[in-house]
Amino acid sequence: MSLHVELLQHTGEPEKIISAAAKLCYSSAGVSDILNGLDQAGIQRFLKMLMEMGHESPIEHVSFTFGIEGVSRALLAQITRHRIASYSVKSQRYVKEGQFEFITPPAIAADEAAHSLYQQSMEMAQQTYNQLADILFEKYYAENIKEGLDEKKARNQAEKKAIEDARFVLPNACETKMIVTMNARSLMNFFHHRCCSRAQWEIQALANEMLRLVQEVAPTLFAHAGPSCVAGPCPEGKMSCGRATAMRKQYKKENEDG
Repeated sequence: MSLHVELLQHTGEPEKIISAAAKLCYSSAGVSDILNGLDQAGIQRFLKMLMEMGHESPIEHVSFTFGIEGVSRALLAQITRHRIASYSVKSQRYVKEGQFEFITPPAIAADEAAHSLYQQSMEMAQQTYNQLADILFEKYYAENIKEGLDEKKARNQAEKKAIEDARFVLPNACETKMIVTMNARSLMNFFHHRCCSRAQWEIQALANEMLRLVQEVAPTLFAHAGPSCVAGPCPEGKMSCGRATAMRKQYKKENEDG
């Protein structure tokens, strides 16, 4: 299953809202008048000033909500390390993985022997999951009936408890879906870390697609977004990929093409 990302919703006129917040910091205008006079030239002026000053708090006033699917549970463990965000994720406690989709790393897909072994592992995980779910269901169902629950309730509760335990054998490769909301400042931080060439391939692909989507609705705000080296020195020290110049050219071209 392949990566799919949609920008489901975002703050209306995000760049104008940020500019209004910045204007309020440096103007005597009241809140009723703060949006007045903010034409495109004024918006770009305020955004450029903010970026040059490193005054990032005004960009927290706008947020972006993404629908994401075709990603692994391994990616879920990485993305939730970005804590200033909201996440809603498909639950393996409540949704039975009757035939789970899974993500295949490109390096494995490109190697016939590795791919065959990988497929076998996924099939074995599915079989084990199904068997465990069946065994545990019968156990919990019998207990529920013994406790006096009606058949429908006994079945529903038994299945939930069964898959809650059976899921422990599911692999990191198991596909998941999520809705993620971040404010623009958190997104900038996310792009700094996850667009980096040293980021793991799957989350780097996700970050690049999210960046492409937000640049469509807020091109000035995200004009210099991307890995940290795009707008400044590489922060990786001796761990640097050594490709900062190439990365700057890559993201500058992508921004211009967008």
